[in-house]
Amino acid sequence: MTTPLTSPSEPRPATDLTVVGGNLTLPLFRALSGVLAGHPYLKVVVDRAEETWHLLDTAVHPFHVDYVATRILGLELEALDAGLDSYNASMYMDPERRFLLGVLSLHTDEDSENRERPFLVLETTEADTMHGALLEEFYAYVRSRVDGRLPLLLKPANHGQEQELTAISEVRVPRILGHELFGNRMRTPLNPGEATGRLRWFRTAEEYEAAADGLGWADIVAMDCLPDDVPRVAGFLNTTPITPLSHTNVLASGWGIPNAIVRDLDQIVEEAGLDGAWVRYRVREDEITIEALASAPEMDAPAWHHQRIRVEPPLLEDVPVLSLHRLRSADRDRYGTKAANLGELHHVLDSRTADLTAFYGRARPPRPDLYGHLAARLGVTDAATSQLRQAAAEFAARTVAAPEGVALPFALQHRFLTSSPALQQGIGKLKMVLELDALDVLDSLCLHLQHLVRSTPVPDGVTRQITQAFPAPLAAGTRLVVRSSSNAEDLPGFSAAGVYDSVTTVRGEAELLDAVRQVWASLLSPRSVRLRHQVGISLDDTYMGVIVQEYVPAALGGVLVTCNPTKREEFRNVYLNCSPGSPESIVDGTTLPQQYLYNTVEGGGRTVALGSSGGDLPAATRARLADLALSGRLLQSHFSEADVDSPLDIEWLMTDQGEFRLVQIRPYAL
Repeated sequence: MTTPLTSPSEPRPATDLTVVGGNLTLPLFRALSGVLAGHPYLKVVVDRAEETWHLLDTAVHPFHVDYVATRILGLELEALDAGLDSYNASMYMDPERRFLLGVLSLHTDEDSENRERPFLVLETTEADTMHGALLEEFYAYVRSRVDGRLPLLLKPANHGQEQELTAISEVRVPRILGHELFGNRMRTPLNPGEATGRLRWFRTAEEYEAAADGLGWADIVAMDCLPDDVPRVAGFLNTTPITPLSHTNVLASGWGIPNAIVRDLDQIVEEAGLDGAWVRYRVREDEITIEALASAPEMDAPAWHHQRIRVEPPLLEDVPVLSLHRLRSADRDRYGTKAANLGELHHVLDSRTADLTAFYGRARPPRPDLYGHLAARLGVTDAATSQLRQAAAEFAARTVAAPEGVALPFALQHRFLTSSPALQQGIGKLKMVLELDALDVLDSLCLHLQHLVRSTPVPDGVTRQITQAFPAPLAAGTRLVVRSSSNAEDLPGFSAAGVYDSVTTVRGEAELLDAVRQVWASLLSPRSVRLRHQVGISLDDTYMGVIVQEYVPAALGGVLVTCNPTKREEFRNVYLNCSPGSPESIVDGTTLPQQYLYNTVEGGGRTVALGSSGGDLPAATRARLADLALSGRLLQSHFSEADVDSPLDIEWLMTDQGEFRLVQIRPYAL
């Protein structure tokens, strides 16, 4: 049987059913509509000059602008493409525009007797700058031509429209915000993909922990909220809300496995008897399905089971502890990827010579480039490349800062490990276990080695190099943060998000040395060793650098990725999560954050979810976050060396003074 968690659209004939004028009934809506994100939708065009409207046949007319240009204005597509940006501006930004373009989507809620009741939602595109009077006119026109038995609500498409509507009575324009409409969705795709496997449904954390050691590559793990240390399996299913930027979803994205939120999964599993059953599980933007299979299929191990990740051999020569601003990306083979990326960030922001416009220089057919859009975002009147580059570099340097701190090289860990015969003997045993694939004894050996690392004295010479790097903060008892920086993370096919330790509450020399040893020991945790072994990363090639920074109190902290994780083909949007305090609570899943999408081409942003806070940020703070999102997009041009469309994953915080600091920058979901 197939359990459709959202329903795909039904195929319809190719004849054009578009209606001009007249009223909209529910049967007509269903005849013309398509399905987007699990909801039927219909595109509408109000022609103010002709005092009529057009109800577009979705199967025939996927784009408003194409329809208006060819069917109403009589333009050829070639002419439209040649002046597309100016044409779009006349459609979406001109306050005196002729056409009002929008979408009607169909939703249901329950009445007082728990009966389903359909209602319609009207919205514009996210980049539309329609002012309050136009929004009211648009709503009133549509309301007058929709079956009066169908409730109609206006959903502002961006923060600007929300602000415009504050001056208009909700009696005249009933409305609903995006997070109100979608915040309690029963089913939400997180990472698209498809998997065939055995569904393992865990009702409690205790059930999962009892079975975790037996999970394998053919299992699809389903539970309230998957733990960060979940092993590599075929798919994930969550029954409580999480953000697409949680560690588990970053792992799902990096591993290329499906992941979704299905809040009524317990009911579906019970009714269909799916616990322990073999299923085919698909996650798409507008469809989530679980298809029960009659029997266990013949399956070959997935490609990743035979995957071999190449790691550049670490350089272990005796190099000094260095300030982060003295590092460059090429130093990753001595200090680790995180430290090298932060050093490169210092260079980019300080030198202001890097080209941060390359993302906008790529052709997005039919546009040869997006330089004009970037110039508009930066307030530059001339989009000449040299001026735009300078403006982009100055904007990024003005908006964000790189953290101060020092980086401990691999050489210090190497000297520490070779100083102890017991550690050398234990590591030798671990290598033998891995060579023999004797994984039944791996966990106990790794745990023993971690204990040895944490309890072995640090040689005097190594201690001096560590403590002399931060003498004043150590003497003053200043709070420090100690972060991992391995060479076995942020690799193509191996992200290692959440795999290695960081310690955020360090004061004094003794705690610093303990924290450094804890970070070193995380390289030998059972989970990290297993994950690296699965992709062929040798223990001989794996080393851990360490970043030491002064703790910076955060008024707001979060993560952004320079894409929309659930719609990777969208090149406009940056997805941003935040919560009060540091970003750690977001990535480890202890806090459900506020979630936003910011358009870095035409501008504008919208609130996706309010998270645990239950309230939205002030408009001024959201505007500051828009600048942060644009800075992330600009930095993508530099850090995504192979392909400027490759997104970045950036952890950030905002200080009490309102300054943004980027505490980590890496490729997203490699």
